[in-house]
Amino acid sequence: MKKNLQASSGKTINRIAIKTMMITFIMAGVLASRQANAQVKVVPPDSIEYQGTLYQKAKAKSAYPKVVGYMSFILPLETLNLSTGKFAPNFSDHTTTIGFPVGVNVLYSEKFGFSYEFTPNIKVAGGTSKMNDILFDPGTMFRFEHGFTIISRLAFDTNGRYGFTPVFNQVYARTQAVNYFVALSLPTRFGASEAATLGLNVQFGFTFN
Repeated sequence: MKKNLQASSGKTINRIAIKTMMITFIMAGVLASRQANAQVKVVPPDSIEYQGTLYQKAKAKSAYPKVVGYMSFILPLETLNLSTGKFAPNFSDHTTTIGFPVGVNVLYSEKFGFSYEFTPNIKVAGGTSKMNDILFDPGTMFRFEHGFTIISRLAFDTNGRYGFTPVFNQVYARTQAVNYFVALSLPTRFGASEAATLGLNVQFGFTFN
């Protein structure tokens, strides 16, 4: 009975810790947006200052290369073992994995850029949690209209796995300070004496403007 209570308590603490980290990421984006809006200065549209501001904004938007940072969290949904053909959902056997990708995008034009991303992953299983691995996955960005981007990433994981990850990214909300995005990715992994796998992940985050 005591062991069951300890296990239950451990699972509850792990869930609270993960939810707290996710809420922290979301609140950071919201606070950044509010702070930027609070700093907006209202001037008459026909004033020289207003016209100068418009010119500076247009000039800044056309200036490349441009560097922007971003924060996010990612949830693996399914993983397909390419040898056996079996699917393994992320939340099976009371096991959960969540990653927190952070990175920098170097934008060379409205159509092309390069992304440098690091993802620390946390694994929760058996009432305990641990830092499981860190993934480095740089990639080229092909940018399209309406905030849609395709990113072709390479993947190098500290757990010994490697591979590539196609990412389909869509901006769904814009503010002066941050842009919010959602992405689906298909991580394909090899190595470490394990079978090749194909996964499906969903990612939520924001970029700093």
